[in-house]
Amino acid sequence: MAGPANAKRRLGQPTLAMLPRIADSLSFLYMESVRIVQDDTGVCAQVESPRGIERVYLPTASLACGLLGPGTSITQPALATFARHGTSLVCVGAGGVRSYAGILPAQLTTDWLERQVRAWANDDERLRVAIRMYEHRFGAGSLPSAVNLEQLRGLEGQRIKALYRMLATKYGITRFRRNYDPAAWDAQDPVNLALSAANAALYGVVHAATLALGCSPALGFVHAGTQMAFVYDIADLYKAKVTIPLAFSLAASAQPEREARTRLREEFRLIKLMPTIVSDLQKMIAPDAVEAASTARTADIVHLWDPDLGSLLAGVNYGDDLASGDIPW
Repeated sequence: MAGPANAKRRLGQPTLAMLPRIADSLSFLYMESVRIVQDDTGVCAQVESPRGIERVYLPTASLACGLLGPGTSITQPALATFARHGTSLVCVGAGGVRSYAGILPAQLTTDWLERQVRAWANDDERLRVAIRMYEHRFGAGSLPSAVNLEQLRGLEGQRIKALYRMLATKYGITRFRRNYDPAAWDAQDPVNLALSAANAALYGVVHAATLALGCSPALGFVHAGTQMAFVYDIADLYKAKVTIPLAFSLAASAQPEREARTRLREEFRLIKLMPTIVSDLQKMIAPDAVEAASTARTADIVHLWDPDLGSLLAGVNYGDDLASGDIPW
């Protein structure tokens, strides 16, 4: 198989240029108590009112993530349209209990998935990725070079506690303790309600970006043991800057969950979070490959694997490359 003709058909690495335009997408849209259907015009959310059935058409082609809240139903044709556009759908249950459903376009490259798997499967490289994630939270150059992962976890815990204390003082909260209890959801204080709602939305957006890049949400570097481990890894990069300050600012809100989602969507737009997630995710997995991938123009999505030659063209009949004596039967 490893003949000269095969060598001429090697491929370059698939690049970011062929990935879905996730960085240009709207972040997320939350819907509840609606029926989502496909008609001759597009996908719309329907609700019955005294005036009859009212419809709002959804921007499926420019939407990264749809959050489907309680009372929402969706038809198979509408699901197919979301799938064609590479939009992730996230089912959000009452009380913040979530089950995630990801829809992937069939033409998506596996380049970044392969990079993720190689880094995750090697203990030394997995440790380096985990350390990069902690260093990203603290800021470049702010940590001693000899710090290990255990020390980083401790420093991060102290940092979050200090942030809680600072924000509690700023907003006049006498005492705050992070608490997430789906069994007693309504008994929680407004800050915890807002933080849980904001984090749920953040997880949905990160999940959408992860799927759009073709990565696995399950293969985490800091978190493990859940299908959302990698999503939690990436989401933790932004909580101290985005969701935690937002939640404390809603301490006096009568509707902290709703306001958290509304203001978070605007915050995502202002800070351009989606392209930031895409860039940061790639830098965490393979920082050396990001620049080369972003400057390349084209790539072949489907290819064949060869242990000696690497990637080879697909859709080619390689029978002409073999001499009759090379065939073992």
